[in-house]
Amino acid sequence: MSRTIDYYFAPQSPWTFLGHERLLQLLRASRREVRVLPVDYGRIFPASGGLPLPKRAPQRQAYRLVELQRFADHLGVAMNVQPRHFPVDGNPAALLITAVAQHDGMEAALRLAGAVFAACWREERDIASEGTLAELLAETDLPPERLADAHAADTRARYDAHTQAALDAGVFGAPTYVVDGELFWGQDRLDFVARKLGI
Repeated sequence: MSRTIDYYFAPQSPWTFLGHERLLQLLRASRREVRVLPVDYGRIFPASGGLPLPKRAPQRQAYRLVELQRFADHLGVAMNVQPRHFPVDGNPAALLITAVAQHDGMEAALRLAGAVFAACWREERDIASEGTLAELLAETDLPPERLADAHAADTRARYDAHTQAALDAGVFGAPTYVVDGELFWGQDRLDFVARKLGI
């Protein structure tokens, strides 16, 4: 049995935001390690039959907003389901989180990821902006040079490798948690993750 949970997500995913704090609680309770793996769903959706939000049918887009508000209310998570800066390119934040994971470790990457999610879905900030990302590094006590590291070729290679690993594992949506080789798609599956972890 592996001690590590693989955490696949997109930084702009509202569902990942809704589940992030609960995942942190499960990690603490289970004493499992985690691999923080932002991935490019622009590659995953075409390979898995998914559609980016603007291409989905109007009724699906409308119901998504209902469900987001429903879950936010149920979970007690403050959230703007139609933030000013959305849709937004998640790649800059994904590369930054990847760089932080590489240089500062997974706990730091989790901390930054949580700040990125909140910036998008609670604070009306543009997570594709280098200025915003620089602010988030400062707010999470991380080195400012990570912005430069995010543009490095090895960071891009790691991000591409995460995405390929997600495809190989059968990931098709965000967030996806992989525990001992078993996939759990969606923050609403965290109760099943807890059972898998024996919590």
